Amino acid sequence: MSGLSTNEAIRVLAVDDHPLMREGISTVLARQSDMRLVGEASTGHEAVQRFRELQPDVTLMDIRMPDMDGIEAMLAIRQEFPTAKVIALTTYRGDVQALRAIKAGAMGYLLKGSLRLELIDAIRAVAAGQRRIPPEVASALAEHFSESELSPREVEVLKLIAAGHANKAAARSLGIAEETVKAHVRNILAKLGANDRTHAVSIAYRRGIIEL
Repeated sequence: MSGLSTNEAIRVLAVDDHPLMREGISTVLARQSDMRLVGEASTGHEAVQRFRELQPDVTLMDIRMPDMDGIEAMLAIRQEFPTAKVIALTTYRGDVQALRAIKAGAMGYLLKGSLRLELIDAIRAVAAGQRRIPPEVASALAEHFSESELSPREVEVLKLIAAGHANKAAARSLGIAEETVKAHVRNILAKLGANDRTHAVSIAYRRGIIEL
């Protein structure tokens, strides 16, 4: 602990759709003399409104929420408040999801499973203007940095493959030719380094490109 007075405490906004997660964060922060939980939100829309009202020093933002997800909420907040400091929270290690969060302006990216060990240090670091990304996520980002990202259409095709659609059904669903779907599948396999469609779905899920 830094021994700061309450007036100098880091003001934190916690955003998560699970009450138990917010309660856990509140309990951890209550033990710190240099930080204070000033507000909570359970949806992306509520997060934007609460940020506008409170303008906290650091916002803890769950990435996966119904309605408006954490990425969209971050983009909305930073459009209005460009200097907002946000730490993205997630249960997934996927590098693509991490990249989306960082592109949206997240200064920190924490796995929920490690919050008990890393949350406090991350809040202090981000409040001081530093970035905080777990080594394993940073390593995955570096590993895939030079790879071409899937296009929005390729992600659509991959989602249909994951749902069990054959090429013809995927083509019908997207309103495109079956040969076009086959071309997208070839590109997907090449970009992901996958052996087949099932392998591609497995890789995409692990990296956070799609959700099952």
